[in-house]
Amino acid sequence: MPRRKPRKIGAGYRIAVLVLRPLLMALTRRHWRGSENLPAHGGFIIVVNHISHADPFTFGHFLYDNGHLPRYLTKSTVFETPFFGWIVRNAQQIPVYRETADAQKAYRAAIEALDRGQCVAIYPEGTLTRDPQLWPMSGKTGAARLALATGYPLLPAAQWGAHEILPPYAHRPRLLPRHDVYVTLGPPVDLSAFEGQELTGPVLTAATDTVMDAITALLAEIRQEPPPAVRWDPRTSALPRTGNPARRANTRRKAAG
Repeated sequence: MPRRKPRKIGAGYRIAVLVLRPLLMALTRRHWRGSENLPAHGGFIIVVNHISHADPFTFGHFLYDNGHLPRYLTKSTVFETPFFGWIVRNAQQIPVYRETADAQKAYRAAIEALDRGQCVAIYPEGTLTRDPQLWPMSGKTGAARLALATGYPLLPAAQWGAHEILPPYAHRPRLLPRHDVYVTLGPPVDLSAFEGQELTGPVLTAATDTVMDAITALLAEIRQEPPPAVRWDPRTSALPRTGNPARRANTRRKAAG
């Protein structure tokens, strides 16, 4: 049974709930599983695959209706946008300063949120998946590091369907017909094999692979099909790490021409 919805949510979240939740209720059919895995109390980390710029809203809907307000780690440029930037700031989302001297600020802010008993939501892929079939890519090590350094539970989740509302890098949503949206939440990932070890690159990579395996298994359950034998790795791909890869490819072709 879903938990009672949060009461003290702040101005930013209140506006998002008043505006977005009725739209999502009207435009989606929700297939949610695994809410019993949510901790009864205390902070926790939740990791989920990233398939659409709409999925923070659909996944946030799942968490809100189950009694939690996610604190997403969000790229810092979102905080600079008119109106929406005000919402994410007032909803206490956590800015991520990619590849800058301020990158550690997000890590410290995440720990502070966990210590306050909050839910910290992380996209371990760091961006929309580049996999052609939208399977999870190789992940970055931040979520595993956070879990191993703090001891807070790390829960894996998989989502599917938000890409039908807003395909990757599309600007116009497809609101009709009504879309099926799936979220499945698993039990905490067992990272005990890595506890007590020095958090070196190889240890964090292995722990992250364990995390991504858990997310991928949940997505395979939703999609009812096997995942690729080899996970897409942006480090070995010619595609750019961030941004619309199709746009970058077109830009390179024009420059070459």
